[in-house]
Parts: sequence; structure tokens; C-alpha cells
Amino acid sequence: MLQGWKASGGDPCSESWQGITCSGSSVTAIKLPGLGLSGNLAYNMNTMDSLVELDMSQNSLGGGQQIQYNLPNKKLERLNLAGNQFSGAVPYSISTMPKLQYLNLNHNQLSGDITDIFSNLPSLTTVDLSSNSLTGNLPQSFTSLSSLKTLYLQNNQLTGSINVLANLPLDDLNVANNRFTGWIPNELKKINSLQYVEFKPWFCDDAEGCISTNDVSVYRTDAPPHSRSNRRKSPGQHSNGNNNSSSGGSSGIGAGAIAGIIVSVLVIGAVVAFFLIKRKQRKGTIPEHYEQRQPFNSFPSNEVKEMKPIQEATTVEVESLPSPAAVSLKPPPKIVRNQSFDDDDIASKPVVKKSNAAPVKATVYSVADLQMATDSFNMDNLIGEGTFGRVYRAQFSDTKVLAVKKLNSTVLPSQSSDDFYELVSNISKLHHPNLSELVGYCMEHGQHLLVFDFYRNGSLHDMLHLSDEYNKPLSWNSRVKIALGSARALEHLHEICSPSIIHKNFKSSNILLDTELNPHISDAGLSNFVPDAEFQASDQGSGYGAPEVDMTGQYTLKSDVYSFGIVMLELLTGRKPFDSSRPRSEQSLVRWATPQLHDIDALDRMVDPALKGLYPAKSLSRFADVVALCVQPEPEFRPPMSEVVQALVRLVQRANMTRRMLDGEEASRRPDDQDHEFA
Repeated sequence: MLQGWKASGGDPCSESWQGITCSGSSVTAIKLPGLGLSGNLAYNMNTMDSLVELDMSQNSLGGGQQIQYNLPNKKLERLNLAGNQFSGAVPYSISTMPKLQYLNLNHNQLSGDITDIFSNLPSLTTVDLSSNSLTGNLPQSFTSLSSLKTLYLQNNQLTGSINVLANLPLDDLNVANNRFTGWIPNELKKINSLQYVEFKPWFCDDAEGCISTNDVSVYRTDAPPHSRSNRRKSPGQHSNGNNNSSSGGSSGIGAGAIAGIIVSVLVIGAVVAFFLIKRKQRKGTIPEHYEQRQPFNSFPSNEVKEMKPIQEATTVEVESLPSPAAVSLKPPPKIVRNQSFDDDDIASKPVVKKSNAAPVKATVYSVADLQMATDSFNMDNLIGEGTFGRVYRAQFSDTKVLAVKKLNSTVLPSQSSDDFYELVSNISKLHHPNLSELVGYCMEHGQHLLVFDFYRNGSLHDMLHLSDEYNKPLSWNSRVKIALGSARALEHLHEICSPSIIHKNFKSSNILLDTELNPHISDAGLSNFVPDAEFQASDQGSGYGAPEVDMTGQYTLKSDVYSFGIVMLELLTGRKPFDSSRPRSEQSLVRWATPQLHDIDALDRMVDPALKGLYPAKSLSRFADVVALCVQPEPEFRPPMSEVVQALVRLVQRANMTRRMLDGEEASRRPDDQDHEFA
């Protein structure tokens, strides 16, 4: 037990608890570094509104779990969780800390991409995410860190370029031991301390500004300008330039050393004479190779284009971040194919954007094909209608069945083919097992149609609310499976896609189920083409809309989380989000259910009667806990989807462990209640 701390009760301010700093009766700082603490952070730390500093570094916290999302966020200025055992992604809750100045998460087990969580942190001056397992490109939101002075990203697996850092007011930057490619922007050359690591080039021989370290070299930008020498240093010569003393401490040069120098000069003279003769014989031709110790040069653009041979060494230092696969360097003339990487060119020339969207990998259908497959869009083939348009069942001659979405004019008000092709290009890039992916499209004769896979079990809404005696109700484990798959799809849109994609229209009718009851989210990526106001109008009375959307009309990632919580309530209770046929106090599902989510007895009464009591009580309780977090009225208290996914995964893992403890006889008596294994 820490000095002064109590297991329960007590006043940390009046009783002088170890590591606690107070202002009056409010805790303003918790500093407990290097005390061998284990476990995790307190679950209700977000209630500490006066906390300015939290330092729990160099302990054993986390135990391989994620950093909890409910961190203090109102006044927190310094957060230090370095040297622990936290895993998962960099927590999304950092984006809700507007006064944060110092962030240190180094030497943990963090992984995955760094998502765009830095847009609203104008006071942040120091970020240290080094020595983790972070991957992907640097987030675009780094460009918003207008006060950032120190950034440490070394010892991760980050990729792409570092161009997003170009205009930051950095004094210290370390991006060593990553997988960055490209060149260092001109703006970063002014940094006093810039470090990156590359495979040791063959020309780097302990020259000034190029410090050899085993098989790598660290280029130091604070070295004074100079022209690199092409000669090798003599054995025993030190980098400090002191060549007046030998290793034995004598001040004179021995006769043997003088003789060696004379012999070396004669040999070098003979070699030089040989090459001069060869060069005269090949005069007028462009040499294929340069002298072995010539440094790698950054050519001005005109020299690259004309392919003129270099007559003398330049003074330009090595400033590229090569790919890890580039073990050897190619002869300088071949840099012509990379001439756009020239630093001066990049600084002076604007980036040229392509006029057309990226090529689309999807089948192009004709209007005739789709008319034939849908029987001229016959109403008998209508399978759904929503914000974006009607969806028809399409039966093709090869027995393939697909779904055709005929877009409303509100999606593309200008009826522009360019806009439609941009939409198609964007949604064709979305790939995830739990997303309804694009199969093809049609843009003939002013028609705009999208073609998707057809899912024979229809939507979750129909499965829950339109079941009849011929349809088997969803088992508890199928419901958990649907919730987890849907959460993973939203996690992909929110935290993997760059920029993040807000669905805006997440509801049970947009969760399609295949023959194995795997969920596939539809309408992903379409939201950017419909104004928020139109979404808000279509949401009125649906029961899925978050409170802040009703007040501001603006959709955010957290409003998607709220809608997901409503879908989980549907899975839990079997009720619609809004049902005017019920008593007034029960018409709004979220208002009726929320006060009962932490009451075990009330939960039993809330569960969908179609389950007939076939569900594990603990699994039900944990499911309800996740629901309660997602439907919090305040968006800042809702977790990011990555944490929702982890909570549901843990729920499934515990259920699987319990199932393995059951004997075969009991398991066989309840075949519909078997838990599913999740990857």
C-alpha cells in the first residue's frame, strides 16, 4: 500500500497521500512513477475535473490491455504513461484534451495506425510515442499541432513520408528505426536535432556528419556545412582531427610510417595514371559508373533532365529516407526516374493533382443489363428503400443474384457523372469482411446505379422485428456475433480509413445478414454526398439519432457510436428504437432501457422474450455495460469503436471459456446456444 493511501474512503488532500498534489480539496496532480504498480487505471478517472498532471510512468500497468478511454480530459496538461504494458491503439480520448501540453506513451506495446486524433490540441508541445509497434502513415492531423516542439517516433514500424511534419515548429525530431520513405522536406533541415536511421550507404566512412553505428548510419543535421572528402581516413586517425599523436602517445612519426606513406603515394599515383589513360580512350562517351567514393548527390532539376556527367563532388548532404529494402545505391544518373523527389523542386513546384478519380476496380454494367436483371426495376423486386434510394433484387442469367441501388437525385443533385465517378471511386476502396462492398456500377444515359452483393437473410431489422412462425429467432450468441462484426466495420471506417468515415446512417436496416448470420454494413461511404441536414430530417423520430445531432445538426464519430448502442439495445430487447404502439413511457427505447441497464433483475425482464431465457447471465450483464457506455448523452464519454470491439471480444472469449467447461451432454441439449469462435 502506498504511503497514506486507503483501500476505501479517506481524503487524499487532507491526509497527504503519496504522489497526490491538491489545490484546496481538489486533486490537481497524481505522480507515481517507478513504483512497480500493476493493474489498470481507475475506471472513473474522467470525473477528476481538476487534474492537471497524471504521471504513472515506469510501472507495470496495463497488463497487455488498452489504455482506458475515460481519462481526465477537461484540464489535463501532462499525461505520462511511458514504460508500462499498455497495448492497443493510441487512445482516442486524447482528442478530447484541449489543454494537453505533454504526452508520453513510449516503451509500451501500442500497435496499429496512429489515427487522426490531434486536430484539436493547439497547446501540445511534446509527443513521445517511441519504442512501440505503431504502423501505417503519419496522421494528417499532425499538421494541426501548431505548438509542437518535440516529436519522438523512433523504434516503431511507421511507413510513408514525413511530409506532414514539414511546417511544424519543431526543435527536436527523431524518426529513427521506422520504414519511412521519400526525402526530408526543406523545412525540417532547420531543426537543431534531427535523427533518422537508414541502411549504411557504401560511401559513408565516418565522414563528418555521418556517424556509423554497426550496420546503420545516423545522419546528423547539426554538423557544420562542408564538402565531403572522397578519401578514406588513415588507420588510427580520429574524428576529432587530432593527428599529432599515435596510439602509443609518442609525438613523432616513425621511419616505418614514412616509408608506408611513400609506398602508398606511389601505388595511388600508378592507379590514377591507369584510370587517366582509360578515360582518354573513352573520351566523348558518358561513363556508366562514377568513382567508388563519390557521394550521393541531390541534382538540380535541369542537370537531371540533361543527364550531364558530374565533373566534381558537390557539397549537398544525403537527405533521403530510403526504403528498408534499398540495400545498395544505384549510380547517380539513374536518379532521373525519381527527379520529382528533388528537394528544391518539391519546395518550388506545386503538387499536381490528377483531374480524374483513381481507377475503379468494379464491373461496369449497362442499363440494359440491369433492366433485364430487375425486370425493368419491377416493384416485385424491390427489397428496400432508404435515404440514398431504392434497392432492387437483380437476377442475372448466370444464376448470380445481386442488389442494385438506384440513387436518389438528393445524393447527386447536380446529376454530375464526375461526382458519381468520384463516389464510386471512394466506396470501391472500402474493403472489410463486415462491409457490403461494391461489385459494380452503371452510369449510362444519366442513370446512377450501384451494384452490391445480395444477402439472403435480409436485414437485422427484418430479422428482429418482422419474424413470423416460419423464421427461427436469433440466438443470444448470434446476436453477440452480429454486434461484434458490426462494431468491427465501424471501427474500420472510423479508425483505419484515412480520413475517417462517419456513417451517419447506422441502423439495423443497414445491417445485412448472410446465410451464416455474418453482418455486412451497407451505405458506408455514401454519407459525404448528402448534407447533414437531410440526414437529420430523415432521422427524426427514428430513435437512432444522438442528442447532439438534434441540437447542432452535426454528425461525428461519436454520433455513430450512439447509433451503434441503439442497435445493441435492439439486439438485447428485441424492441424497435421508437415504437408508438407502446405506452408513452416505453416508446423511446433508449429512455426506457437506460435506467435499467445496471439492474440485474431489470435486465432479465428487458431481454427479448424470443430468447426464452437461453442466454448466459454474465454475458448479458457485460453486453449491457457496453450498451450503457455507447448511449451516454455526452459524446465525450462514449468510447471509440476500437474499445467497443475489444470489450465485445473479451465477452466472447469469456463465453468460449465457459462453453469449453460444459460437458458434451449439456451442450448437445442446447445446440442453438453454442458460442461462436471469433478470430
